Amino acid sequence: MNTTGKLLLVGTMLLTLLSGCATQGNRDPLESMNRGIYKFNDTVDNAAIKPVAGAYKAVVPSPIRTGVNNFFTNLGTVVTVINDLLQFKLGAAMNDAGRFVINSTFGIAGIFDVASMDGVEKNNNDFGQTLAVWGWENSAYLVLPFLGPSTVRDAGGLAVDSYAFDPIYYVDHVPTRNTSLAVKFVDRRSQYLPASDLLDEAALDPYAFMRDAYLQRRDRQIHGEENDNAPQDHWEDSSAETPGEVAAVTDSK
Repeated sequence: MNTTGKLLLVGTMLLTLLSGCATQGNRDPLESMNRGIYKFNDTVDNAAIKPVAGAYKAVVPSPIRTGVNNFFTNLGTVVTVINDLLQFKLGAAMNDAGRFVINSTFGIAGIFDVASMDGVEKNNNDFGQTLAVWGWENSAYLVLPFLGPSTVRDAGGLAVDSYAFDPIYYVDHVPTRNTSLAVKFVDRRSQYLPASDLLDEAALDPYAFMRDAYLQRRDRQIHGEENDNAPQDHWEDSSAETPGEVAAVTDSK
């Protein structure tokens, strides 16, 4: 699909979502469906994704995993810069653009996070947050298949970030693009192995705990009450980051 086709697809999805989603009261009106998707995600994660992520963490040396994570995080800075501008955060845009240039050059395509070593602050802004800044603050909670906790607004934002802003989706060579996405996904999942184990052991109702943690964190991010110096809110990332994650785990993207 060419760039124009991607933008039209994203625009259509976004308009569809916008047409029916101003939720002011109950934040989880789709709970029955969401719990079903959550159970599906948990089953798939335990059967396939978590073992693969565990094997990746066990086999790949830590310095290489750090380099892989830094590389994808640096690419994600492009998404952040665009959303900085769309949210009229010009200072943040200049800061994040500077991070991208520093890490892409001196950090060798972002493999080394030189900018953080120099004390350049990292921000995470995604199109879900941009929609909130534009006025869509309240949105129904939504669990996405494979990707985990989100909202209707953030799901639309994730689609825009992924298909319109993320450089990986502009790679024309399909095997390279799909391999990059798979490695990014597995690398991100491997980072949350301890937190997901803790969730399974500690929460009486993991679904409710994850939902409440996700919504509270997103509210803090949107209202500027928390430094966004953390991964994305989505499993896929990103600003999703993805990506389910709670407390530290809810840092999708």
